[in-house]
Amino acid sequence: MTPYEQTTVLIVGGGPVGMLLAAELAQQRVDTVVVEEHAKPRDIPRAGTLHARSVQSLLRRGYLRTPFEGSLTSRHTTGFHFGGLPVLEISTPTAEGVPILNRPQEVLEGVFEARARSLNADIRRGQRVEALHPGPRTVRVDIATGSGRHTVEADYVVGCDGARSTVREQAGITSTTTPPTFSALIGRVRLLDPLRVPPGWTHGRDGWTLINVNPHGPSRVLTHDFRLPLPSRHAPVHLDDLREAAEHILGRPVPMDEATYLSRFSDFTRLADTYRAGRVLLAGDAAHVHAPLGGQGLNTGLQDAFNLGWKLALVARGDAPPELLDSYTRERRPVAAAVIANTRAQAALMRPGPEHDPLRALMADLLRTPEAGRRVADEISGQSVAHPDPDATSPLQGRFLPNHRFRTDHGPRTTAELLTPALPLLLLTPRADAALAEAAGPWSDRLLVVPVDGPRPPEWDALLCRPDGYIAWAAPAGSDPAPRQLTAALTRWLGPARTAPLPRTAPVAG
Repeated sequence: MTPYEQTTVLIVGGGPVGMLLAAELAQQRVDTVVVEEHAKPRDIPRAGTLHARSVQSLLRRGYLRTPFEGSLTSRHTTGFHFGGLPVLEISTPTAEGVPILNRPQEVLEGVFEARARSLNADIRRGQRVEALHPGPRTVRVDIATGSGRHTVEADYVVGCDGARSTVREQAGITSTTTPPTFSALIGRVRLLDPLRVPPGWTHGRDGWTLINVNPHGPSRVLTHDFRLPLPSRHAPVHLDDLREAAEHILGRPVPMDEATYLSRFSDFTRLADTYRAGRVLLAGDAAHVHAPLGGQGLNTGLQDAFNLGWKLALVARGDAPPELLDSYTRERRPVAAAVIANTRAQAALMRPGPEHDPLRALMADLLRTPEAGRRVADEISGQSVAHPDPDATSPLQGRFLPNHRFRTDHGPRTTAELLTPALPLLLLTPRADAALAEAAGPWSDRLLVVPVDGPRPPEWDALLCRPDGYIAWAAPAGSDPAPRQLTAALTRWLGPARTAPLPRTAPVAG
C-alpha cells in the first residue's frame, strides 16, 4: 500500500522561492511540507542579484540588517545597465540598505531553508512530484521517493517548481507566451587568456557577451546570439558551443576549458493566465518566465513569496476566507507582466546591426535623463511596485511603507524591526483617535498594535501595514476617520473579527 499522510500546505520545489515561502508559512504557524527533487542546493552561476525591493523585504523579515545607521533622506546609488547599456542609476535611501546585493542562488536557498527548518517546516529533498489530483476540499499529490511512492493530501499546493512546472501543467493553468528572438548560453569556465577578454557587457557581431572575468579562478561567460535559426531551448550544450558563440560575437579567440556548468536559455516568455486555480497556486518561474536581463526573475519570485505567504497563512488557518487569495493574482501578475515587457524591450534594444545603432544611442540619451532613468531604474529594482486600489481612502494605500525610525513603548524601532515577526501592524501616533485601537480589538489574535511617535510627525495619524510591508489603510494627518473605515480594512485583509480583548502591544524585535 502506498504511504499516505496529510498536511496543510505542500510546496513543490525547494529553490529560493519555495524555501522562502516555506519560512514565511512556518513563521505563521502553518504546517508546511516542501518536496524538492535535488538532494542539496545547486551551485549554478545564474540568479544572484538581489534588487532594492528584495533587499528591503529581506531587511523587514530579519534576513538582512543595515550595516550602519541610515536615513530616508541620504541615498545609496549604484550603476546598472539596460539592454547592455550602462545608463541607469539605481538609488535607495540609506535606511533601506544597498540598492543591489549579490548573493549566489544556492546561498539564498540555504539561508531560507535553515530558517524554514528552524520554524519546523518539513523539508524533503530527493523527492519528485509525479501527479497532482486537485479536489474541492484538498489536493492529492503522488510523490516518488527513494524507497517508492508516497501520497500527500494537502489543503493547498503551491508550485514553485520552475519554468517546466509539473504543478502548473497538471493543474491545467494556461499561459500566454511569446517566442524567443535570441539564443543564449551560460557557462562557468576557466579563461585561458583572461586579460584579452572584455569584461562586462560587449556588443559584437550578431549579439552580445556578458563576461565576469576572474583571472584567478572560474569565470562566468554568457553569450546572446541573434543568428537564425535559433536552436531548441532543450538542445544539449557543450564547451565548444560556448567558445564558438563567444568568438563569433567578439571576433577574436576566446580560449577556455574546465567547464563546471553549462546551460542554455533564451528570451522566450511565459506568463500564467492566473496564479490560482482553486487550491493550487503558482510562484516564481512556475508563474512567469522571461530572459534574465537585469536579474529580475529571482526578485520577482521572492516578492511572490512575500505577497502570498501571509495571505495563504490566514486562509489556511481559517482566519480569512479563500477569496483573499484572489488578491495574489490581482497584485502579482501585473508585476510579472511589466517585467516581461521590459525584458522584451531590452532584447529589442540589443538586436545587432547598424540599423539599430541610432535606436541604442537615442535610448541611452533618454535613460540618462533623471526622470526617464529613475522610472526605469525603479521598475527594474522593484521600487515602483505598488498595489493601487480604486476604493482607497488615502493616497498612501497600496504603497510600500518606508523604513521609518519610531519611538515606541519598548524603545526605538524601525519599520523593518516592527515587521520582523511577520504580523500585520496597526501604527497609532499620539494624534490618533483612541477609538481606533478599540475598533481593532477583535483582531488581537492576528494583529500587532503599536503606539508610535517620532522626531518628525509622519504624514498619517494611523496606519495599517500588511506583513509584506505594503500599506493596507491609512488615516492622513489631521483627518478624522470613522473607526468603521479601519474595521472594513481589517475585515478585508485579515478576515472576520472575533470577540477578543484589546489588541496586544507585545514587545517587538529589536
